[in-house]
Amino acid sequence: MASAEQHHILERPNFDKPVKLLIVVSPYYKDIADNMVAGAKAEIEAAGGAWDLIEMPGALEIPTAIGISDCSSNFDGYVALGCVIRGETTHYETVCNDSSRAIQLLGLQGLCIGNGILTVENRKQAEVRADPADQNKGGGAAAAALHLIALSRKWGNQSKGIGFKPASENTLMAGSTGGNTTA
Repeated sequence: MASAEQHHILERPNFDKPVKLLIVVSPYYKDIADNMVAGAKAEIEAAGGAWDLIEMPGALEIPTAIGISDCSSNFDGYVALGCVIRGETTHYETVCNDSSRAIQLLGLQGLCIGNGILTVENRKQAEVRADPADQNKGGGAAAAALHLIALSRKWGNQSKGIGFKPASENTLMAGSTGGNTTA
């Protein structure tokens, strides 16, 4: 059983400037979602961060909401929270695979996302994983987003020295042939 295993948890990152995260949750299973949100909020606040919260109807809408939010907002990162419990049809596989794949693609584009969409066989597994006093997967997803934000800030201003760079004003002025210039 997973709860008997030992897991290493990274130290919480420190930030020079405040961080702001968007928690995107599907409250399809409201009690499970509420526990995950509580864990995520506590982790973000423990790191000195701020958060906002939006709800989506299901797990499939979460990546789209993150994509829309990233185009229209100033969040440093995102926490995706929801729960998919296996049912009698193949819809479970579709929701699990497609929501995970879409979140991964957004991450590969540079978004800092902690994926806390539970994919479980039954309600009991979900309850244990969502409980902030037990496996706290909501807090874990927030921690993942915080670590990605820290990495992004660490390397975000560095340049690999390739590609085109905009000319500075001094370069433009020095190359100018017309108009009044003063030395």
